[in-house]
Amino acid sequence: MSKNPDKAEKSLRALMDVMAALRHPEEGCAWDLKQDHASIAPYTIEEAYEVAEAIEGGTAEDIRDELGDLLLQVVFQARIAEEAGTFDFAAIADSITAKMIRRHPHIFGEASYRNEAEQREAWEEIKAAERKDKNEGGLLDGIASALPPMTRAVKLQKRAARVGFDWDDPEPVLAKVGEELNEVASELAASPRSDDRLADEIGDLLFAVINLARKSGVDPDAALRRTNGKFTRRFNGVVSRARSEGISMEDAELDQMEAWWTEIKQAEKSR
Repeated sequence: MSKNPDKAEKSLRALMDVMAALRHPEEGCAWDLKQDHASIAPYTIEEAYEVAEAIEGGTAEDIRDELGDLLLQVVFQARIAEEAGTFDFAAIADSITAKMIRRHPHIFGEASYRNEAEQREAWEEIKAAERKDKNEGGLLDGIASALPPMTRAVKLQKRAARVGFDWDDPEPVLAKVGEELNEVASELAASPRSDDRLADEIGDLLFAVINLARKSGVDPDAALRRTNGKFTRRFNGVVSRARSEGISMEDAELDQMEAWWTEIKQAEKSR
Protein backbone atom coordinates (compact mmCIF):
# COMPACT_ATOMS: atom_id res chain seq x y z
CA MET A 1 0.00 0.00 0.00
CA SER A 2 1.22 3.50 -0.82
CA LYS A 3 2.70 5.41 2.12
CA ASN A 4 0.54 8.35 1.15
CA PRO A 5 -2.51 7.25 -0.88
CA ASP A 6 -4.06 10.71 -0.73
CA LYS A 7 -0.98 12.25 -2.37
CA ALA A 8 -0.90 9.55 -5.07
CA GLU A 9 -4.59 10.08 -5.81
CA LYS A 10 -4.10 13.86 -5.95
CA SER A 11 -1.11 13.53 -8.29
CA LEU A 12 -2.98 11.18 -10.62
CA ARG A 13 -6.00 13.47 -10.63
CA ALA A 14 -3.74 16.40 -11.58
CA LEU A 15 -2.31 14.43 -14.52
CA MET A 16 -5.79 13.48 -15.69
CA ASP A 17 -6.84 17.14 -15.46
CA VAL A 18 -3.84 18.13 -17.58
CA MET A 19 -4.86 15.61 -20.22
CA ALA A 20 -8.46 16.83 -20.12
CA ALA A 21 -7.20 20.37 -20.75
CA LEU A 22 -5.00 19.21 -23.63
CA ARG A 23 -8.04 17.51 -25.19
CA HIS A 24 -10.46 20.39 -24.59
CA PRO A 25 -12.36 20.77 -27.88
CA GLU A 26 -12.01 24.55 -28.00
CA GLU A 27 -8.97 25.43 -25.90
CA GLY A 28 -6.90 22.27 -26.14
CA CYS A 29 -3.68 21.48 -28.00
CA ALA A 30 -4.21 20.96 -31.74
CA TRP A 31 -1.84 17.97 -31.86
CA ASP A 32 -3.39 16.22 -28.86
CA LEU A 33 -6.88 16.77 -30.24
CA LYS A 34 -5.97 15.03 -33.51
CA GLN A 35 -4.89 11.81 -31.80
CA ASP A 36 -6.84 8.60 -31.47
CA HIS A 37 -6.10 5.14 -30.03
CA ALA A 38 -4.21 4.01 -33.12
CA SER A 39 -2.17 7.16 -33.70
CA ILE A 40 -0.64 7.22 -30.22
CA ALA A 41 -0.06 3.46 -29.98
CA PRO A 42 3.48 3.76 -31.46
CA TYR A 43 4.35 6.31 -28.76
CA THR A 44 3.11 3.92 -26.09
CA ILE A 45 5.41 1.20 -27.40
CA GLU A 46 8.32 3.65 -27.63
CA GLU A 47 7.80 4.82 -24.05
CA ALA A 48 7.74 1.22 -22.79
CA TYR A 49 11.13 0.61 -24.41
CA GLU A 50 12.50 3.81 -22.90
CA VAL A 51 11.41 2.58 -19.46
CA ALA A 52 13.32 -0.66 -20.08
CA GLU A 53 16.40 1.29 -21.19
CA ALA A 54 16.27 3.49 -18.09
CA ILE A 55 16.00 0.44 -15.85
CA GLU A 56 18.96 -1.16 -17.61
CA GLY A 57 21.35 1.76 -17.45
CA GLY A 58 19.76 4.87 -16.02
CA THR A 59 19.42 6.51 -12.65
CA ALA A 60 16.41 6.35 -10.33
CA GLU A 61 15.38 9.75 -11.68
CA ASP A 62 15.59 8.46 -15.26
CA ILE A 63 13.35 5.51 -14.36
CA ARG A 64 10.89 7.85 -12.61
CA ASP A 65 10.70 10.18 -15.61
CA GLU A 66 10.28 7.40 -18.15
CA LEU A 67 7.57 5.74 -16.06
CA GLY A 68 5.83 9.11 -16.00
CA ASP A 69 5.93 9.24 -19.80
CA LEU A 70 4.46 5.74 -19.93
CA LEU A 71 1.74 6.62 -17.43
CA LEU A 72 0.85 9.60 -19.61
CA GLN A 73 0.16 7.19 -22.45
CA VAL A 74 -2.32 5.25 -20.31
CA VAL A 75 -4.04 8.46 -19.21
CA PHE A 76 -4.10 9.65 -22.85
CA GLN A 77 -5.75 6.43 -24.05
CA ALA A 78 -8.21 6.56 -21.15
CA ARG A 79 -9.19 10.14 -22.01
CA ILE A 80 -9.82 9.24 -25.67
CA ALA A 81 -12.01 6.32 -24.58
CA GLU A 82 -13.87 8.43 -22.02
CA GLU A 83 -14.68 11.01 -24.69
CA ALA A 84 -16.01 8.21 -26.89
CA GLY A 85 -18.07 6.82 -24.00
CA THR A 86 -16.44 3.38 -24.10
CA PHE A 87 -14.48 3.27 -20.83
CA ASP A 88 -12.46 5.54 -18.53
CA PHE A 89 -9.37 5.42 -16.32
CA ALA A 90 -11.33 3.96 -13.41
CA ALA A 91 -12.48 1.07 -15.62
CA ILE A 92 -8.87 0.38 -16.61
CA ALA A 93 -7.78 0.32 -12.97
CA ASP A 94 -10.77 -1.82 -11.93
CA SER A 95 -10.07 -4.31 -14.71
CA ILE A 96 -6.41 -4.86 -13.83
CA THR A 97 -7.18 -4.96 -10.10
CA ALA A 98 -9.74 -7.71 -10.63
CA LYS A 99 -7.32 -9.59 -12.87
CA MET A 100 -4.50 -9.49 -10.30
CA ILE A 101 -6.82 -10.70 -7.54
CA ARG A 102 -8.12 -13.49 -9.77
CA ARG A 103 -4.62 -14.59 -10.75
CA HIS A 104 -3.29 -14.61 -7.16
CA PRO A 105 -5.70 -16.90 -5.27
CA HIS A 106 -2.88 -17.79 -2.87
CA ILE A 107 -2.79 -14.15 -1.74
CA PHE A 108 -6.44 -13.11 -2.03
CA GLY A 109 -8.11 -16.52 -1.65
CA GLU A 110 -7.67 -19.93 -0.07
CA ALA A 111 -5.23 -21.52 -2.53
CA SER A 112 -1.70 -22.50 -1.52
CA TYR A 113 1.27 -23.58 -3.62
CA ARG A 114 4.31 -25.54 -2.54
CA ASN A 115 6.80 -23.70 -4.73
CA GLU A 116 7.21 -21.11 -7.47
CA ALA A 117 6.87 -23.70 -10.25
CA GLU A 118 3.47 -24.79 -8.92
CA GLN A 119 2.40 -21.17 -8.64
CA ARG A 120 3.49 -20.48 -12.24
CA GLU A 121 1.55 -23.52 -13.45
CA ALA A 122 -1.58 -22.28 -11.69
CA TRP A 123 -1.07 -18.81 -13.20
CA GLU A 124 -1.02 -20.30 -16.69
CA GLU A 125 -4.12 -22.38 -15.97
CA ILE A 126 -5.98 -19.27 -14.83
CA LYS A 127 -4.90 -17.40 -17.97
CA ALA A 128 -6.04 -20.36 -20.10
CA ALA A 129 -9.46 -20.21 -18.43
CA GLU A 130 -9.63 -16.48 -19.13
CA ARG A 131 -8.84 -17.08 -22.79
CA LYS A 132 -11.59 -19.71 -22.94
CA ASP A 133 -14.06 -17.23 -21.45
CA LYS A 134 -13.10 -14.81 -24.24
CA ASN A 135 -13.71 -17.56 -26.83
CA GLU A 136 -9.98 -17.74 -27.51
CA GLY A 137 -9.98 -21.51 -27.71
CA GLY A 138 -6.86 -21.98 -29.85
CA LEU A 139 -3.68 -22.81 -27.98
CA LEU A 140 -1.91 -19.82 -29.50
CA ASP A 141 -4.82 -17.38 -29.23
CA GLY A 142 -4.27 -14.22 -27.24
CA ILE A 143 -0.61 -13.74 -28.18
CA ALA A 144 -0.72 -10.29 -29.74
CA SER A 145 0.50 -10.10 -33.32
CA ALA A 146 1.62 -6.51 -32.64
CA LEU A 147 4.30 -7.67 -30.20
CA PRO A 148 7.92 -7.25 -31.31
CA PRO A 149 8.66 -10.39 -33.38
CA MET A 150 11.29 -11.71 -30.97
CA THR A 151 9.02 -11.31 -27.96
CA ARG A 152 6.14 -12.97 -29.81
CA ALA A 153 8.38 -15.87 -30.88
CA VAL A 154 9.28 -16.57 -27.25
CA LYS A 155 5.64 -16.45 -26.20
CA LEU A 156 4.60 -18.78 -29.04
CA GLN A 157 7.33 -21.24 -28.08
CA LYS A 158 6.40 -21.15 -24.41
CA ARG A 159 2.71 -21.67 -25.16
CA ALA A 160 3.50 -24.67 -27.41
CA ALA A 161 5.83 -26.06 -24.74
CA ARG A 162 2.92 -26.17 -22.27
CA VAL A 163 1.38 -29.05 -24.23
CA GLY A 164 4.67 -30.87 -24.69
CA PHE A 165 5.69 -29.47 -28.08
CA ASP A 166 9.24 -28.80 -26.91
CA TRP A 167 12.64 -30.41 -26.49
CA ASP A 168 13.86 -31.40 -23.04
CA ASP A 169 17.23 -29.64 -23.29
CA PRO A 170 19.18 -27.26 -25.57
CA GLU A 171 21.20 -29.85 -27.50
CA PRO A 172 18.51 -30.79 -30.06
CA VAL A 173 17.74 -27.09 -30.50
CA LEU A 174 21.39 -26.43 -31.27
CA ALA A 175 21.22 -29.14 -33.93
CA LYS A 176 18.11 -27.45 -35.32
CA VAL A 177 20.01 -24.16 -35.55
CA GLY A 178 22.68 -25.94 -37.59
CA GLU A 179 20.02 -27.46 -39.84
CA GLU A 180 18.38 -24.08 -40.44
CA LEU A 181 21.76 -22.45 -41.09
CA ASN A 182 22.49 -25.06 -43.77
CA GLU A 183 19.14 -24.32 -45.40
CA VAL A 184 19.99 -20.60 -45.47
CA ALA A 185 23.33 -21.46 -47.10
CA SER A 186 21.53 -23.57 -49.72
CA GLU A 187 19.19 -20.69 -50.59
CA LEU A 188 22.11 -18.26 -50.83
CA ALA A 189 23.83 -20.64 -53.27
CA ALA A 190 20.71 -21.28 -55.36
CA SER A 191 20.60 -20.01 -58.93
CA PRO A 192 18.37 -18.22 -59.53
CA ARG A 193 17.92 -17.14 -55.92
CA SER A 194 14.42 -16.69 -54.50
CA ASP A 195 14.16 -13.73 -52.15
CA ASP A 196 10.96 -15.15 -50.64
CA ARG A 197 12.51 -18.54 -49.89
CA LEU A 198 15.64 -16.89 -48.50
CA ALA A 199 13.52 -14.70 -46.20
CA ASP A 200 11.62 -17.79 -45.04
CA GLU A 201 14.82 -19.69 -44.25
CA ILE A 202 16.42 -16.76 -42.43
CA GLY A 203 13.19 -16.40 -40.42
CA ASP A 204 13.37 -20.11 -39.54
CA LEU A 205 17.00 -19.64 -38.46
CA LEU A 206 16.12 -16.68 -36.24
CA PHE A 207 13.22 -18.61 -34.69
CA ALA A 208 15.54 -21.54 -33.93
CA VAL A 209 18.17 -19.25 -32.35
CA ILE A 210 15.47 -17.64 -30.19
CA ASN A 211 14.38 -21.13 -29.15
CA LEU A 212 17.97 -22.01 -28.27
CA ALA A 213 18.19 -18.92 -26.06
CA ARG A 214 14.90 -19.83 -24.35
CA LYS A 215 15.95 -23.42 -23.71
CA SER A 216 19.29 -22.18 -22.36
CA GLY A 217 17.63 -19.83 -19.88
CA VAL A 218 18.71 -16.69 -21.75
CA ASP A 219 16.38 -13.80 -22.57
CA PRO A 220 17.07 -13.34 -26.31
CA ASP A 221 15.93 -9.73 -26.30
CA ALA A 222 18.26 -8.84 -23.41
CA ALA A 223 21.09 -10.79 -25.04
CA LEU A 224 20.65 -8.90 -28.31
CA ARG A 225 20.52 -5.56 -26.47
CA ARG A 226 23.84 -6.44 -24.86
CA THR A 227 25.33 -7.34 -28.22
CA ASN A 228 24.01 -4.11 -29.76
CA GLY A 229 25.73 -2.21 -26.97
CA LYS A 230 28.93 -4.19 -27.47
CA PHE A 231 28.89 -3.55 -31.22
CA THR A 232 28.29 0.17 -30.67
CA ARG A 233 31.15 0.39 -28.19
CA ARG A 234 33.62 -1.51 -30.37
CA PHE A 235 32.64 0.24 -33.59
CA ASN A 236 33.06 3.63 -31.92
CA GLY A 237 36.49 2.40 -30.87
CA VAL A 238 37.33 1.60 -34.48
CA VAL A 239 36.21 5.08 -35.53
CA SER A 240 38.40 6.61 -32.81
CA ARG A 241 41.41 4.57 -33.96
CA ALA A 242 40.91 5.71 -37.53
CA ARG A 243 40.69 9.35 -36.48
CA SER A 244 43.79 9.04 -34.31
CA GLU A 245 45.72 7.86 -37.36
CA GLY A 246 44.29 10.56 -39.61
CA ILE A 247 42.27 8.12 -41.72
CA SER A 248 38.62 8.64 -42.60
CA MET A 249 36.37 5.62 -42.23
CA GLU A 250 35.50 5.90 -45.92
CA ASP A 251 39.17 5.52 -46.86
CA ALA A 252 40.07 2.82 -44.33
CA GLU A 253 40.63 -0.68 -45.68
CA LEU A 254 38.37 -3.42 -44.33
CA ASP A 255 41.40 -5.46 -43.23
CA GLN A 256 42.65 -2.52 -41.17
CA MET A 257 39.26 -1.98 -39.57
CA GLU A 258 39.06 -5.69 -38.74
CA ALA A 259 42.50 -5.49 -37.11
CA TRP A 260 41.45 -2.54 -34.95
CA TRP A 261 38.22 -4.36 -34.06
CA THR A 262 40.18 -7.45 -32.96
CA GLU A 263 42.54 -5.35 -30.83
CA ILE A 264 39.61 -3.61 -29.11
CA LYS A 265 37.87 -6.94 -28.55
CA GLN A 266 40.98 -8.53 -27.04
CA ALA A 267 41.54 -5.49 -24.82
CA GLU A 268 37.99 -5.79 -23.47
CA LYS A 269 38.41 -9.49 -22.76
CA SER A 270 41.68 -8.94 -20.88
CA ARG A 271 40.11 -6.48 -18.43
